[in-house]
Amino acid sequence: MAELTLTTFVTLDGVMQAPGGPDEDRSDGFEYGGWAAPYVDEGMGEFITEVFGRAGAFLLGRRTYEIFAGYWPEHDEPGDPVAGGLNRLPKYVASTTLKDPAWGPATVLDGENLQSEIVRVKDALEGELQVHGSGQLAQWLLARDLVDEINLLVFPVALGAGRRLFPTGGLPTAYELTASRTTPSGMAIQTYRPTGRATFATVGS
Repeated sequence: MAELTLTTFVTLDGVMQAPGGPDEDRSDGFEYGGWAAPYVDEGMGEFITEVFGRAGAFLLGRRTYEIFAGYWPEHDEPGDPVAGGLNRLPKYVASTTLKDPAWGPATVLDGENLQSEIVRVKDALEGELQVHGSGQLAQWLLARDLVDEINLLVFPVALGAGRRLFPTGGLPTAYELTASRTTPSGMAIQTYRPTGRATFATVGS
């Protein structure tokens, strides 16, 4: 059975919206797209290569699927584990509007029964069922305790606006830090596994 892992770029203030470019996602008037670009370095590349090397399949939201579909088929460099994985491994798209995914191999999951569909996919796979980006889907998965591991790539920039990974009203969840590293540009890469509901006490008591 596969594990469901989430890999997300976030700012110091938790924003995950449009890291890759100015026009990636301007929803809600977001004007700061492309905030990750100045910090991309070799250390980040090494980590991403490791992550994609463990992939068995991908679970993506519709917006991320379409962004990837517009880029990766045209950048299918020999030996690139990211391009190779995304272009050839199974992709599962959580969407109620996408009917005919052109970038395959791809399967649209039934939005009415999404949780049971994801469990079915995990049971049939080995390795990792990986979620990249896909902000709304990531929040939906976290709210239902469906994520087995989170890779947070925290960039040394704060924006003050934008969609955040952990919105107000999310489940109070405790996590165990299982790995941590930093890159030359100042990025902190942290891997967490959920351990259950958060607990509360008084400091010093």
